[in-house]
Amino acid sequence: MLRPTVGSIEERDEEQEDDEELRDGGVPFFVNRGGLPVDEETWERMWRHVARIHPEGEAMGKGIRGAADLPKIPIPSVPTYHPTTSIPQRLEAIQKYIRDLQYNHTGTQFFEIKKSRPLTALMDIAKEMTREVLPIKCLEAVILAIYLTTNLPGVERFPLSFKTQFSGNHFYHIVLGVHCGGRFGALGISRRDDLMFKHLEFRTLADLVQEFQGAYRGYWHTLRKVKIGQYVSHDVHSVEQIEWKHSVLDVDRLPKEELRRELERHTRDMRLKIGKAAPPSPTKDRRNSMGSPLRGPGSPMRRISHIERRPSAEKKVLEKKPPTDLNGYQIRV
Repeated sequence: MLRPTVGSIEERDEEQEDDEELRDGGVPFFVNRGGLPVDEETWERMWRHVARIHPEGEAMGKGIRGAADLPKIPIPSVPTYHPTTSIPQRLEAIQKYIRDLQYNHTGTQFFEIKKSRPLTALMDIAKEMTREVLPIKCLEAVILAIYLTTNLPGVERFPLSFKTQFSGNHFYHIVLGVHCGGRFGALGISRRDDLMFKHLEFRTLADLVQEFQGAYRGYWHTLRKVKIGQYVSHDVHSVEQIEWKHSVLDVDRLPKEELRRELERHTRDMRLKIGKAAPPSPTKDRRNSMGSPLRGPGSPMRRISHIERRPSAEKKVLEKKPPTDLNGYQIRV
């Protein structure tokens, strides 16, 4: 009678790894299943995986783990500024820091970001990004850019996302639009250099959107939709949610001039929101009490959103309505 052959320890380890891969959906391992920093069990699985796929096998891993004089990996530092540093230079320094973190093209989700979270929770995640210094995707870059631009005076930030079509498939991307000194720009990260950072040089929001549209056209992508949010609060402790898509525009259905008018209308809405958030001056209060000409029915300053035009009773009901769940919207890179 033949007795079954007992496999070696290495063979049993490989069988165990194969079983683990089947349980994990066919992938070698999840590096963030136990959270960050990576736990000891995950590290050991990573080393076993390297020993299996590397030509030198376990010798390579032992050589690294036993070495005491390995070169240090350069870690990007959060940018700091001299008081005289201009806003454009500060934005460029922030963009360089975001890009130095490198683009995450592995599909691994290092940071759990839900758009429905309040701003203060998202800022805590941004702090974690600066501590862990891991590769990031476009949505994570937007959260980080919001955090790094919070203390920049006169810089307003708003989410700007795109839906494109290529070869029958749809793709999603998001950047952080910035506005300062009457000019628009953008911060973000992408595999394409012209789909992330934009200098603070565009006179209108329409010019900025058309710049991205032209960049997409260079990669044979057709821009289908643009979603623009409202200005994000500078209060990192705010419990408000970011308004990710105040305006949703079907670019392929709107004529060029109509698209420009809609973008100009959104820009005015954002300015009105900032004006309402700022404390009114005594002069403005006195003028309003006496009957300001800006409150006339024909004044362009009254062209605000349909929610703000509702009667006060309906407005109170709307304010109590829970915010829309944005978890279904996913950014695909």
